[in-house]
Amino acid sequence: MRRWWQDLNDLVLPTECGGCGRQRAVLCGRCRAALLGTPPRRARPAPEPPGLPAVYAAARYGDEVRAALLAHKERGALALARPLGEALAGAVRAGLRGAGAAGSGREVLLVPVPSSRGAVRARGHDPARRIALAAAARLRATGTPARVAAVLRQRRPVADQSGLDARRRADNLAGALAVTRAGGVLLAGGGRIVLVDDLVTTGASLAEAARAVGRQVRDGRESTAVHGDPAPPVYAAASREVRENEGEGTARSMVERRCGTARTADGTPGADGPAGLGRVVCAAVVAASHASFEINRN
Repeated sequence: MRRWWQDLNDLVLPTECGGCGRQRAVLCGRCRAALLGTPPRRARPAPEPPGLPAVYAAARYGDEVRAALLAHKERGALALARPLGEALAGAVRAGLRGAGAAGSGREVLLVPVPSSRGAVRARGHDPARRIALAAAARLRATGTPARVAAVLRQRRPVADQSGLDARRRADNLAGALAVTRAGGVLLAGGGRIVLVDDLVTTGASLAEAARAVGRQVRDGRESTAVHGDPAPPVYAAASREVRENEGEGTARSMVERRCGTARTADGTPGADGPAGLGRVVCAAVVAASHASFEINRN
């Protein structure tokens, strides 16, 4: 009982800053500046995995930003979802501008890279999905129609990515993700698709997500969807976050189409057709590793 009350109290009245741990605030001014004080920029892992869309990051992964992301992900500091979502929303806007897909008025579909069922159960929440929900709310509040489309799920177990190099991460994730049956219907309805995650290191997860979504959109059919429940069992019940976002409307009717993969001016996969409708426009993350955040290849 005491533990439950302490968790609730920390959510409403946080005892320490999620970035530095010193001030009684969700995120103190200095740590907020580290997260939001730098304009989002392209993040380019080296080497870039094949199929990786243009990735935009809000901040460099280190110090206060790293601490805030880990506090939200591993320690359940859920109040951090709001500032992290604000940072992700900024990266999404930068990505849309970079792909020439901003200002179309069409809905932006934020597709989070899914956590494994075991990780969600252990943590009690899906961090990337929760941050994506906060980002969608921020985008809507600033005039960009957006919603979270949690259409991806793992179709097979994958090994822990920590400790794996870029090649082994790519091998570990190859073919691991698929679009759910209900997700295929949602993606067929069009929209500007932006893949989102909390962090990019090698880009393997985002590249695999782009492959799964791109194949579903290209085929325009359910052959690549995972059969069974339309969402992981951990989300079977109508949770508050589902009601806030995914319950806003009904699924659109299936539209059969076949589409290719276009590339942006710098040669990365991106928007295709008017404002990238129904295509993976770009990817956006809260933070990128130091090296990929700093590299700026022309």
